[in-house]
Amino acid sequence: MLTRQEIELLKSDVVRKAIDENIERNPAVIALDKRVPEARLVATEVKYLQRARHKLPRLYEARCIIPPRAFEQSSSEECAHRKDISGHALLDLTCGLGIDTIAFAERFDRVVALERDEALSEVVRYNLSLLGISNVEVITTTAEEYLSSCTEHFDWLFADPDRRSERGNKMVCLEDCSPNIIALLPHLQRVTRHIALKLSPLFDVEEAFRLFPHAEVEVVSLGGECKELNIYTGAEHDMLTIAAIGLGEWSFEREAMYDSATPREFTPDEYTHLIVPDVALQKGRVAIAALKPYASVWSNNGYAFTHKLPDTALPGRVYAIAHIERYHPRELKRRYKGLGIEILKRDTSLSVDAVRKAIGARAGSDRVVAITSIAGENWFIEIKTDI
Repeated sequence: MLTRQEIELLKSDVVRKAIDENIERNPAVIALDKRVPEARLVATEVKYLQRARHKLPRLYEARCIIPPRAFEQSSSEECAHRKDISGHALLDLTCGLGIDTIAFAERFDRVVALERDEALSEVVRYNLSLLGISNVEVITTTAEEYLSSCTEHFDWLFADPDRRSERGNKMVCLEDCSPNIIALLPHLQRVTRHIALKLSPLFDVEEAFRLFPHAEVEVVSLGGECKELNIYTGAEHDMLTIAAIGLGEWSFEREAMYDSATPREFTPDEYTHLIVPDVALQKGRVAIAALKPYASVWSNNGYAFTHKLPDTALPGRVYAIAHIERYHPRELKRRYKGLGIEILKRDTSLSVDAVRKAIGARAGSDRVVAITSIAGENWFIEIKTDI
């Protein structure tokens, strides 16, 4: 984390001017430029502002202070704005760099944000002033300390628990994260009825429903990468709902009941296209439900197949199929030996390396193929690459 002295330097007119004048330069070059005041500090800040240009465009434009570790752990502004909750007052237990806090400030009259690190608290207060945000109160304290004496009621409470141990190891279980939301639940329920949690993309959807009955769960992806798993408690209805969202592209929502797979044999000759479901559908275990109107689907974690593409955009990557056949290495070796092959795989115990070795191929881009298992059989699908 930045020291107090470094923060004061980054606030100074001289250093802010140097950052602005060097914003397009290579940070490694800036660090060695003796003409730049506080060159190494300016270089580091320029480096993270450049990285924030697309992830945190508001902070980039305002030339906010961006501490490296806080940047790595922060949401993108696009993900932060996806959390569709609003009201009079919100309590944010885990402010961090404040990206979610900033988004909530647009939807709530008042936001109280807790940050246990004093230096980071100071950075967030300064950044809020640069952004012209005046309805957020940043308090330097822990969630446990604040809740022990809190008498105010909030419309919503938000938490993005720290998923790193003191040694830097990744934590997945909610009870292991900080603050321990499960242990704090009695205190949380005393100050609010509605809780929004942002958890690791590795967190299990079934576990979310087990821990939080009547919850709404959403899995958010961006550019084919799973970014967030969000839980919203305090729903007015008794149905469990799950949503999968591809930011800026598509969304799918349903009650948390899982559809059965396509109830018939796999007939490869009738299919012309293979669909790789978006990671949010797979994570939310709703690929079957989302794609069943358009394709044959045997697994939430596998591929979907169709003979006719719909007019609507599909939530996943679509490939034209050259041909499909059962996986028989000896036969395949006659055609693929020595070729460079890119292999996609889903729902099979076969490894990419084992398949390449078995058919005498190597890593490369001469062919693109997919392998999967359906009804206990492994299938080999060659993808058309000349379209």
